[in-house]
Amino acid sequence: MTIVSPAKKPGQRPGLALAALTGAFAMAMLSSFPVYAQGADAANPVLAKVNGSEIRASDVALAEEELGPSLAQMDPATKKDNVLSFLIDMKIVAKAAEDKKIADREDFKTKLAFARNRLLMDNLLAVEGKAAVTDDNMKKVYEDAAKQITGEAEVHARHILVETEAEAKTIADELKKGADFAELAKKKSKDPGAADGGDLGFFTKDQMVPEFSAVAFAMEPGKISDPVKSQFGWHIIKVEEKRNRQAPAFEQVKPQIETYVVRKAQADYVTGLRAAAKVERMDQAAATPEVAKPAEAPKADAPKPADSKMAPAKK
Repeated sequence: MTIVSPAKKPGQRPGLALAALTGAFAMAMLSSFPVYAQGADAANPVLAKVNGSEIRASDVALAEEELGPSLAQMDPATKKDNVLSFLIDMKIVAKAAEDKKIADREDFKTKLAFARNRLLMDNLLAVEGKAAVTDDNMKKVYEDAAKQITGEAEVHARHILVETEAEAKTIADELKKGADFAELAKKKSKDPGAADGGDLGFFTKDQMVPEFSAVAFAMEPGKISDPVKSQFGWHIIKVEEKRNRQAPAFEQVKPQIETYVVRKAQADYVTGLRAAAKVERMDQAAATPEVAKPAEAPKADAPKPADSKMAPAKK
């Protein structure tokens, strides 16, 4: 029998999606955490039966949620059909695993306990994160970020990037004779943005390597630089315009702000729990136990929206 399983892509979070691919393990998880309030049969119809065991629309919805990244490229009809076929195979294989007493094996019990703890953690953090997403919290994050970037100097420039100083000097001579900068960039530049005439858009000083920024921010609009050396090669820079940066509208960055608020709330919550817990690390050198020493929370810097064209960015 061939099990139809949506492919798992790199970067997909391990959890029920990973467990589902093992058949019996996923079946045990699904049965351990029933879906409550499924609603009337009309709203949650039976889509298939496997040896009398029902698969409902809510089961398909749960599987789609857990396997989401691997289903992203499918149209709705294909996605539903693939997931339903997968759930059918999963039930068949899970029943076979039960008959072989797989659930009694210690390695299975260990994996099941881990998955249960992971699921409990994920669900609680989701609740804490959602509770933190209020209008007041989001507006405060936006206002704090806006204060940091409003008024910051920005330059709009083009550049031509070549490998040697000799090439750069030859191009500089052509420009002095009246050659069009954008056209030369398209023909001569090694930068990925050459097709756009070397256009880098607007950028702040810290978005470029120091050698590049020092020259670009010292120039006046319309001027062209002498050859400039950086870790990427040799640049000829043309400054198009300068301005003081303005914060984007709240609605434009609302999704990024929401993500930040959720992650910060979750990190703060975990830090608080860890501070109250007694944690003993047996893998470290003997030391006096520190009961209330929270780990450093994942950093969630306030969003700092920027233009999409950032080359040559710092490495």
